[in-house]
Amino acid sequence: MANQFKPETLCVQAGWSPKKGDPRILPIYQSTTFKYDTSEQMARLFDLEDSGYFYTRLQNPTNDAVAAKIAALEGGVAAMLTSSGQAANFYALFNICQAGDHFVCSSAIYGGTFNLFGVTMKKLGIDVTFVSPDASDDEIIAAFLPNTKALFGETISNPSLEVLDIEKFARIAHSQGVPLIIDNTFPTPINCRPFEWGADIVVHSTTKYMDGHAAAVGGCIVDSGNFDWNKYAEKFPGLCTPDESYHGLTYTESFGKMAYITKATAQLMRDLGSVPSPQNSFLLNLGLETLHLRMRQHCSNAQKVAEYLESCEEVSWVNYCGLPSNKYYALAQKYLPNGSCGVISFGLNGGRDTSIRFMDALKMVAIVTHVADARTCVLHPASHTHRQLSDEQLIEAGVRPDLIRLSVGIENADDIIDDIAQALKA
Repeated sequence: MANQFKPETLCVQAGWSPKKGDPRILPIYQSTTFKYDTSEQMARLFDLEDSGYFYTRLQNPTNDAVAAKIAALEGGVAAMLTSSGQAANFYALFNICQAGDHFVCSSAIYGGTFNLFGVTMKKLGIDVTFVSPDASDDEIIAAFLPNTKALFGETISNPSLEVLDIEKFARIAHSQGVPLIIDNTFPTPINCRPFEWGADIVVHSTTKYMDGHAAAVGGCIVDSGNFDWNKYAEKFPGLCTPDESYHGLTYTESFGKMAYITKATAQLMRDLGSVPSPQNSFLLNLGLETLHLRMRQHCSNAQKVAEYLESCEEVSWVNYCGLPSNKYYALAQKYLPNGSCGVISFGLNGGRDTSIRFMDALKMVAIVTHVADARTCVLHPASHTHRQLSDEQLIEAGVRPDLIRLSVGIENADDIIDDIAQALKA
């Protein structure tokens, strides 16, 4: 189906193909377990010799249908849903890293991910080196070590909105024999498909635009099937040597291009269990069915709001890659020609305190710890999502202390602008 249809059609049709008499829309298989007639049938599932359902922590028909839809949208071979975007980020790396390993990461990433990689994963013995996404090839390559297993970045960083040069990062990763993992949450596959630019694995916080309604937290990992794990078998023993917990099965030998996602499901999800509920996956699917329509409106509205903010004398700076004045405008035209996302960052004359007073004066636009859903909302990262970071770490992550993150929704653009205008006056 991925080759057959365009993204708009995949949003609606992919993942669930009902047979005669089946429900037309994806059902919610709200069951922890599944029945079999013989012990042998169940045993073959536990040995990964048959595909099928036996326990929802590993696989569930609702979850799998939604994962298949996202894989089709990204142009990947397989996907796995997780209970959150943070779980997806962790699993994507932990699937190929173990204690004593290292990875390289763009410093312009979401504060929660920065903390996961820089603090929590270090406690597990997995080290990271952060590099500026704008650094030269040589500077980024200098961060690689003999035990480096991956390169990670965000297509559009949250909340600093830096556009990643995906081709450059892919070239560097592949020159070092490691995969490029891209968080594609903000553009979604409607506006950017990183596999087409050389990325190997894509992760999403489906909590954002994919769900679109702030109804359900979730994440997803998609594998392109393009990275040759066996070529670098000594780097990736988890995929290329026998797994004793499955009677010595080797994932690359048994599953080919499906090796990476099969291991993530059969090993990591089995042991760590960050599985989404089928109910949440059902809600995510409802969001995906209108993703192509909503992204168009988000981007159209955000362009108008960004242009308005740029014209306001109270505003000291605006960061939106759709503005010709933006540092990343040329990269955005290359990777995101149909629009980027609905998120804008800006600062006001007067700094941090003025930013907070402005936000408190908004009436329709809500202050929430969220981004990228149907309703326009606002956040001050230095006070909220990134408050665990020092000022130096804030700057390193591309977050200025006065930065306001505005997530432009799908309301009427004039109403959004009117609310901003009255708050600026107030």
